[in-house]
Amino acid sequence: MRILSLLLSFCVLSCTKTSVPDEITIRGEAFGTTYGVKYFGNSQNATHIQKGIDSVVYAVNKSMSTYLPESDISKINKGDSTVVIDDMFLDVFALSRKLNKTTNGYFDPTVGTLRNAYGFGDTQPLTVIDKTTLDSLMQFVGWKKVALKKNRTITKTHPEIYFDFNAIAKGYGIDRIALYLESEDKNNFLIELGGEVRSQGENINKNSSWRVGVERVDSKIGDRSAIASVVLNNASMAGSGNYRKYRLDESSGKKYVHTINPLTGTAEQIDILSANVIAPTCAEADAWATAFMAMGIEKSKKILAQEQHIEAYLAYDGGVYMTTGFEALLKN
Repeated sequence: MRILSLLLSFCVLSCTKTSVPDEITIRGEAFGTTYGVKYFGNSQNATHIQKGIDSVVYAVNKSMSTYLPESDISKINKGDSTVVIDDMFLDVFALSRKLNKTTNGYFDPTVGTLRNAYGFGDTQPLTVIDKTTLDSLMQFVGWKKVALKKNRTITKTHPEIYFDFNAIAKGYGIDRIALYLESEDKNNFLIELGGEVRSQGENINKNSSWRVGVERVDSKIGDRSAIASVVLNNASMAGSGNYRKYRLDESSGKKYVHTINPLTGTAEQIDILSANVIAPTCAEADAWATAFMAMGIEKSKKILAQEQHIEAYLAYDGGVYMTTGFEALLKN
């Protein structure tokens, strides 16, 4: 009887014991920067997960990297109208079309010709960018000048129109990594890629929501210090700023920032210094952050009052503006 009692006690202890998953961090390179993925599971499976993540990065690059000569976007930019776009390109094209309309044209991936001219693309910058030059370049900018046909090919009113999805593709790549992790039954993770993040579930070891930092406008590339941290529940955050990304023209001494206004073609610093946006997907957060940098603080405030599904933290010449939702996440 005593033996039976001991066996039952052992069974109860064994059955109630729960296995604690390993906390795993995978690091690598993607989209010209680095990534870090933290998740919970079996560490023996980490090599398989990293190969899967790298496969996602390869697929996104093959579709939308302007730095790969044989990518789909590069072929389209060179004038190949026979390219049949894949599902990823279709996703980004459709979201870009939607956001172009919602932002009143301030988000526009057809600014590629201008970006190259200013020296932020994959070609040498123009020596002189005066009003005459700018007027000639602007004819190759505008979302209404491109169209997606039913057979999944792209048409352009001018062959010189140059797609540049850099302001949305990195965020989209993070979203695709998240989908991959879900397919591997990973439901608690945090993805960080080049300062942009996406969370799902919770930090199991801390039994709490994921927290991420809001980068300081004066932080350095090698030391991305944060000015605050926010709770990120099953959401994404992306930032944009001109405090590091600019070019000084050696001959004229003029400063060009990487945020280009698609409506005017100018690449000049306006009142917003940096924009951090929280959205359901990282592609949306990425694109909105870029749009706010181009439209300025007053237009940004008006549009944020209408778009209830996004939250923002905007540092500008006069201080900081944040939505009430963003402020609440700071306090949690």
